[in-house]
Amino acid sequence: MEEEGNAQPRGRRGGKRRFPSSYFREKPVKVGDVVELTISEISRRGDGLARVQGYVIFVPNTSKGDTVKAKITQVLPSHAVGEVVA
Repeated sequence: MEEEGNAQPRGRRGGKRRFPSSYFREKPVKVGDVVELTISEISRRGDGLARVQGYVIFVPNTSKGDTVKAKITQVLPSHAVGEVVA
């Protein structure tokens, strides 16, 4: 007896892969922007963490409470990365 269609496993949910809605929203920063940030937390990796309109920006070599100017070097769906500028 022949199987129905070409059934292939689709993962646990059995449907298409879904992305969080934040993946498609416009981000509040762009690569190359220079923004003033206040570091509110330290990430597990030790990078400073700031937020702009709820969007997370990681800034290496900063401490909690620092206010820095950072140039955005990378923008991803869930967060951005910046570097301190003088």
